[in-house]
Amino acid sequence: MSEAATVLVADDDAAIRTVVRQALVRAGYNVRTTDSVAGLWKLAEDGQGDVVITDVMLPDANGLDAIPALLDKRPGLPVIVMSAQNTLATAVRATEQGAFEYLPKPFDLDELTRAVASALEQSRMARSKAADTRGGVDDNLPLIGRSAAMQDVYRTMARVVPTDLTVMILGESGTGKELVAQALHNMGPRRTGPFVPVNMAAIPRELIESELFGHERGAFTGAAARVSGRFEQAQGGTLFLDEIGDMPMDAQTRLLRVLQSGEFTTVGGSRAMRADVRIIAATHKDLRRLIDAGQFREDLFYRLNVVPIRLPPLRARADDIGELARHFLTRAEAEGLPRKLLDPTAIERLRAHSWPGNVRELENLMRRLAALAREETITAAAVENGLSEGGPVASDVDTGDGRGLAGSVEAHLSRYFITFGDDLPPDGLYDRVLAELERPLLTLSLLATNGNQIRAAKLLGINRNTLRKKLNDLRIDAATLRGVR
Repeated sequence: MSEAATVLVADDDAAIRTVVRQALVRAGYNVRTTDSVAGLWKLAEDGQGDVVITDVMLPDANGLDAIPALLDKRPGLPVIVMSAQNTLATAVRATEQGAFEYLPKPFDLDELTRAVASALEQSRMARSKAADTRGGVDDNLPLIGRSAAMQDVYRTMARVVPTDLTVMILGESGTGKELVAQALHNMGPRRTGPFVPVNMAAIPRELIESELFGHERGAFTGAAARVSGRFEQAQGGTLFLDEIGDMPMDAQTRLLRVLQSGEFTTVGGSRAMRADVRIIAATHKDLRRLIDAGQFREDLFYRLNVVPIRLPPLRARADDIGELARHFLTRAEAEGLPRKLLDPTAIERLRAHSWPGNVRELENLMRRLAALAREETITAAAVENGLSEGGPVASDVDTGDGRGLAGSVEAHLSRYFITFGDDLPPDGLYDRVLAELERPLLTLSLLATNGNQIRAAKLLGINRNTLRKKLNDLRIDAATLRGVR
């Protein structure tokens, strides 16, 4: 049946129309193309087309604005949106308007044909929510970035926004996990309810149950009055459980019971209360490793990990760094700091940094430069000075920049601690630092020995079996390093 299906393609770029047509014809579809919303509307009104592929920016109208009218005229007609406006707002609005799929340009043609095939399988399903939330999405969203790494995040968020599904946000510290949770709440069906964040790592172990579920007067020594917990405060809204990996096992058991039954009781109370909340959890830790170590309940993990969203570290989205930096400078200016601009060389220097503190580190650096940089235009030298705060110390190993290895590590760690302000970094810093040093040390040693593990082990002063285990753990393939020098 898919071989006889007709796909309508609307895009004002003739080259894109040609490429898309060729890919779809190869996949066995009939294709009709147009360069305008008016042409698309005429084809659809004539009853042509089993699937629509449309760009957002067309000469005569906005492709997203045309979707509700198309669906009113042809209920159940799948619409696939493609756009070079690769923002979360575009992805969410496409979903809200009733689009079956959203593909940011440039997209993979195989992915496009798979989307068409999937759309045809559901061609009889009406898009009943196509205009339910019509009225637009605020483009002034907390998430910024158009990089390929962020597109998967936006697309997953767009699909889960209209639902009440539990979401697990995964990512390193400073990547913006709470911003994602806030965006899911603000654009979802519970937007009029409260958004209640809880940092599990900041609550003393003995107070977690009281913090989450509240307590009755006299429930324990010092409980002079009834206090509502975060579940009760979040009724009708969203409860964001940040750093869920730091929750003690006994509290995990209590949380699991609430998720299973949909009810909770206060500490010292006897009356069950309905938990009318959407749960969004987040962590920078590897929960599967914690499960293997007996530190996190596997059944709770599956309850929370219904829809995982993995945030990329800033070093994996270098294309966004310039836009983010300018955004933070603009925000700093709005808060009363001097107006600053970024020289192109400054952006290149920012892109070259490893960003161990991720977006939080970048924001703090921009605030520091806005306050301290003397010139209105921030240069690469000013960025270098800002990144180097903390001062190196001498070492007997020269890194080539005059700092020495110990000095470079100290400067790196100093910047990392600064990103957390008055707070401390997440636990496990020792192992994380050693892991970051271990990978380049092993890789460079293997490069120096032309991939010879025996020679590399001798160079490192460790047993060959130890080296092999470390390579396996870090997923380093020594064979790929032969002949690279």
